[in-house]
Amino acid sequence: MMSTARGRRVAWLLALVTGVMLLLAAPVLAEVAPPTLDAAEVPGAQTETGVGIPLPSLQVNIGGSTQPQNAVVSLQILLLLTVLSLAPAILVLMTSFTRIMIVLGFLRSALSTPNAPPNQVLVGLALFLTMFIMQPTWREVNTRALQPYLAGELTQAQALTEAEAPLSQFMLKYTRQKDLALFMGAAKLPAPNSPDDVPFWVVVPSFAISELKTAFQIGFLIFIPFLVVDLVVTTTLMSMGMMFLPPMLISLPFKILLFIMVDGWNLIVQQLLSSFQ
Repeated sequence: MMSTARGRRVAWLLALVTGVMLLLAAPVLAEVAPPTLDAAEVPGAQTETGVGIPLPSLQVNIGGSTQPQNAVVSLQILLLLTVLSLAPAILVLMTSFTRIMIVLGFLRSALSTPNAPPNQVLVGLALFLTMFIMQPTWREVNTRALQPYLAGELTQAQALTEAEAPLSQFMLKYTRQKDLALFMGAAKLPAPNSPDDVPFWVVVPSFAISELKTAFQIGFLIFIPFLVVDLVVTTTLMSMGMMFLPPMLISLPFKILLFIMVDGWNLIVQQLLSSFQ
């Protein structure tokens, strides 16, 4: 009973102290209360005079149009956005980017360094090499199609036709006849008498698979010297009885040393540039 009475007195004492502290802290809390903003200080709010700062608004309307020109402009904008979304695929399939990127990927795999150089470095190097190789073709496209179109001398359809000619000439130069005949036969088209008779939509996939084959051939040649290093290291470790030591761990420094001694980056880039000449 005495413990219960003592607990009640402690509870009453704590409640009394808490009430006194709240009474003392009330003036302080009133001083630090956040100030209220007038209507004139709030953007977009109405003032006493009824004039406020207007808020920006965005409206999107979908409806009919009595002028056909409006529909044509809308379709042109939609077509332009579609082309921009397909720009990476156009860059990959219609330029030298495919061959360069695959060869650099094979080189990294042959060196057994999956993260060095990183993907950003390889893609950047492939892009700049593509710009260097495609510069004559793009210059011709700019002269024959882009500049006359901007000057109003050609229509959009004429400009696209003029732009296809230099690109087709570049792709046909590195397209195998077997690959070209594959798509010509699949499309049931007659044998062309000249490069101008080959449709552009046939040239692009033919060039793409030709570039894939060429890139894999170059990658095979890159793998051979590094494969020899792996075989020598593996045979040496087996003859020494070190069967539980990973050969990749020992051969990696030797492959990097070999690549540095022969100035590998210079040789790879030189061979890639010479393959497009």
